[in-house]
Amino acid sequence: MLVIIFASVIAALLPLGVGVLAIVGGIGGTLVLARFTDVSRYAINIITLIGLAVAIDYSLFIVNRFRDELAAGASREDAIAISLSTAGRAITFSGITVAVGLSAMLFFQGTFLASMGAAGTIVVAIAVFYGLTFLPAVLSVLGGRVDWWPKWLKAKLPFLGRRRQSGTGAWHAMAMWVMRRPVVVLVPALALLLLAGTPFLQLRMANGDVDQLPPGNPAREGYDTLVRDFPGQDQTTITAVVYYPNGNPLTSDHVGAIYDLSRRFAALPNVLAVSSIVDLDPSSSRADYQRLYSGPAAQLPSPMQQALTTGAGPHLTVLYITTNKQYTSDEARAIVKAVRAEQVPDGQVLATGGTAFDLDIVNFILQRTPVAVASVILITYVVLFLLTGSVVLPLKAVLTNLFSISASFGAMVFVFQQGHLSGLLHFTPQSIDPSIPVILFSIVFGMSMDYEVLLISRIQEEYRRTGDNQAGVATGLEKSGRLITGAALIMCAVFLAFGNADVVIIKAIGIGLAIAIAIDATIVRILIVPSVMRLLGRANWWAPRPLAMFHRWVGAGESLPASPQAVYGGK
Repeated sequence: MLVIIFASVIAALLPLGVGVLAIVGGIGGTLVLARFTDVSRYAINIITLIGLAVAIDYSLFIVNRFRDELAAGASREDAIAISLSTAGRAITFSGITVAVGLSAMLFFQGTFLASMGAAGTIVVAIAVFYGLTFLPAVLSVLGGRVDWWPKWLKAKLPFLGRRRQSGTGAWHAMAMWVMRRPVVVLVPALALLLLAGTPFLQLRMANGDVDQLPPGNPAREGYDTLVRDFPGQDQTTITAVVYYPNGNPLTSDHVGAIYDLSRRFAALPNVLAVSSIVDLDPSSSRADYQRLYSGPAAQLPSPMQQALTTGAGPHLTVLYITTNKQYTSDEARAIVKAVRAEQVPDGQVLATGGTAFDLDIVNFILQRTPVAVASVILITYVVLFLLTGSVVLPLKAVLTNLFSISASFGAMVFVFQQGHLSGLLHFTPQSIDPSIPVILFSIVFGMSMDYEVLLISRIQEEYRRTGDNQAGVATGLEKSGRLITGAALIMCAVFLAFGNADVVIIKAIGIGLAIAIAIDATIVRILIVPSVMRLLGRANWWAPRPLAMFHRWVGAGESLPASPQAVYGGK
């Protein structure tokens, strides 16, 4: 793919080299991180996936800009200087936006997501570092030789190395076609993304179980055989704890309360049995248990003494509730909620076990998601303002990204929860692990902003040079559209490779990312962005005077001097 994009063997090798260095550096940084905190087993997968993706993206743009400047007659030194002041600036901001997206996972401290977010941020920082140092150094050594490829291949495929004049080509024509009918293009495109996102409304989250493994896995086969051939192996046990912080659970009143509580648990829907210190003998009454446990422990029957050893303590007693429903099922969750809703005099009723962990993790994710998403959006908005000097373009970028994310989330539910393509991809349809939407949002938001920054930075450069918004959009898309599409194809290939993983979490992330990047690089970048920017016109670049003055004072970087038309006129 890189050879086809660059029409050069040497230029194609450079992004791969930077990608390998970024992955090695990311793994090294994460191993250092692991000396100070726990790191998820999936961190290496995320490092490989993101490191290769962003490193190739960034290298594509710097190498391509360097070649363009050489072709325009610039010296080797000037070509590197211009490449770093334009494409280098773009990848710096892009790296920041990707890191900001990944930082959403840092809001989930106490889970493996936080370490994955940290590992992803490390590898992105290293990819930007190598893109701004190692890559320009290699280009300065290679010079014009970066365009080399075998003569026999060049003779057979002459169209690959052909450079078009500015203002021509399919990307320029596509942008002009879209901008001549922006409303006609925009409305169906947004409607399609909304329609693609509708399956997400049926999302059901639950912790991953043995179903995460493929049917042919030995552990999965052993579990399936155990459940199929041995009765009771598919049952779920919910542990209820009656806790008396300031008292003894074996007083007469407390034993009576525990006896009543046990009978209420037994009457709950889908409960098969309740085991506790007050469920030993069906013929014993409430008064019998109160009388026996209130007396000396040494005089108790042997079964009761043994039950006290395993089911009671100085301040608590335990009740084991058995159901034949799967531990992540709604019925099992309803039992946990019913247990926690119970009350006893002088004490607390608590619930633990697999179902309780599952329910609490899902609630933990849901509680922190709004803050994480809002923080990421706000910080990204500020970073994009520093890049563009506009308060409109960052808002447009955030909204279009949310549309593409909703479509990828819809595809995730459609495939992995509803089971479409399960035979082809070799997995068992199941509820979505609560970590998957968080990981997908973090990576997709960052990668979508990656393409947004690379495209908008080139459009802004052309707009500042000409002062014509429509021409700037068309020329910017012409000069970066082929690279963005090529990079997206490579990213899809990388992400689809992770779709071959055995574990459903990694498979879902790979497939979800591939779908999201494909949507973003086609519907969003080719159709939605040009049509929205055409409708907004000069308002694309607007900012209140105080913010505009602040942007100039900060010097977030106008790589080219603005023309009078860009400030006072233009379309």
